[in-house]
Amino acid sequence: MGISQYIKEIGRGARGARPLTREQSADLFGQVLDGTVTDLEIGGFCLAMRIKGETPEEMAGFLDATHARLTLFPAAGRALVVLPSYNGARKLPVLTPLLAMLLAREGLPVLVHGSASESSRVLASNVLAALDVPALAAVRAIADGEVAFASTELLNPALKKLLDVRRVVGLRNPGHSVVKLMRPTAGPCVVVASYTHPAYATVMGDTFALTGTTALLSRGLEGEVVSDPRRTAQIDGYVRGARQELQAQQAGTLAEVPGLPTEIDIASTVHYTRRVLAGELPVPEAIATQVAHIRQLASHA
Repeated sequence: MGISQYIKEIGRGARGARPLTREQSADLFGQVLDGTVTDLEIGGFCLAMRIKGETPEEMAGFLDATHARLTLFPAAGRALVVLPSYNGARKLPVLTPLLAMLLAREGLPVLVHGSASESSRVLASNVLAALDVPALAAVRAIADGEVAFASTELLNPALKKLLDVRRVVGLRNPGHSVVKLMRPTAGPCVVVASYTHPAYATVMGDTFALTGTTALLSRGLEGEVVSDPRRTAQIDGYVRGARQELQAQQAGTLAEVPGLPTEIDIASTVHYTRRVLAGELPVPEAIATQVAHIRQLASHA
């Protein structure tokens, strides 16, 4: 079916729009990624979905289309840990690189992927580059105990182009959800996902169930997948789509995290990360717990 027919279905507002099936969603998103539609039609799709909101079945279809078109990392040793990183630092340092390196220290292969959605933020890729982890030039096997960073464009240039629509219309679109849920590897993996608004937790969890994904899902740190070091958040695990509660949320916020810098610049974040990895500062308990849960999920992936 042509994209204009799909837009008619999803573009009738929050109350009048009808959800698409998984198969229809895969067809629609495939047309967007294949570049067979106009920029105007892509804009219409993005705005219609923003108003309507994605159902789990639609998200599963979008992921089906994406996985069929990704340049996948080959299976290697242990299950690959996938850390999407698209938000960066806003008020607190971006600690996704610290999480990645702690996981690699456990012998796991780790892939961080992302792209800049806002030019004013310090990104995980900036910090990783300063920690001698440059962006990959080509997709290759990732070794056990290694951290690698891949830009979204390396995985699929059309997906990066869809993310960039936000710079024009100023709103998120389904691409921003897809990149946080996708499995960019031909082998077993653990997708580490996060949400900011509780309503997204249900959709994301149901999507993992529909797609049979092994994943860890929790409220992240300013949109990043790493746990907020000041809080004890709810953490859910998914083993090939089957949900299990790993940690219940606890009230309260720590007044201080030892050594955590008040500045969010690259140098301060790198210095803190190096000190934690060297044992000069403690690993924040929330992040240490997250590492343990991911390691356990990886053993079942």
